[in-house]
Amino acid sequence: MDAGLTWRSTRHVTEASFRMQCSYIACMPAVTIRDVPDDTRDILASRAARNGQSLQEYLRSTLIGLAAEADIDELVANARLRKTATGTNLSPDDILGHLAADRT
Repeated sequence: MDAGLTWRSTRHVTEASFRMQCSYIACMPAVTIRDVPDDTRDILASRAARNGQSLQEYLRSTLIGLAAEADIDELVANARLRKTATGTNLSPDDILGHLAADRT
């Protein structure tokens, strides 16, 4: 062994590294998707390769982006909250009239 490392000190470093890795993995939930058709998997793998990513990296970034976007239920709920908070009660005709006025 080089640099004065003994088997014992190397083993401790390895064990500490293993414990750190296990605690990191325990904090990160895993998602498993079963029964993905082969052609779907191949298309996703191809997209990942075009982006210079592994399939896991591509799917992870895609899921993060998807979660960052509000879905229709969240958008409607936020609009209702804004309407309630501001007390605004414009009809669709009023809104369209204001939009037309802004464009001229």
